[in-house]
Parts: sequence; C-alpha cells; structure tokens
Amino acid sequence: MDNTETLVKMANNIGSYFQSEPDPKVAVDGITNHLASFWEKRMRIAIVQLNLAGGRGLSDLVKKAVDQLAERQPDLLKPHH
Repeated sequence: MDNTETLVKMANNIGSYFQSEPDPKVAVDGITNHLASFWEKRMRIAIVQLNLAGGRGLSDLVKKAVDQLAERQPDLLKPHH
C-alpha cells in the first residue's frame, strides 16, 4: 500500500465515522475539523492535491470535506518543493 492509498483509507475511515450523522453539513464539518486538527500539514497537502486530481478512491463526503479544508486553508493549494 503506497502513501496515497494509506491517506485515502484513513480519510475514508474518518468519513465512515461521520456517515451516521443525519445532517450532511455537520458530517462534512466534522471530517474537515478532524483533518485540520489531527493531520500533519504534509498529509493535508497530499489529500488536497489528490482531491484536486479527481479524488480517486475518496468517498463523496470526504471529497466535500477536503474541498472545505482547501477553502479554509488556501496555503494547502500552493505547490511545495
């Protein structure tokens, strides 16, 4: 399993936890807040870049949360060397 697959699996596991939330906005906020609070910046950059490239493997709920994360933290969109 490569890094991307690991990130997708981790993000989808977080999404699964919030899936039972009846209000999708609350679920997306919960995922976004978790990623912002507990993921290292390099992991957040990687998941944002993956999502920008189509988000292959990410659940729809997680894609929405990663979009929201990128809106809240626009520095994650800048290329890093």
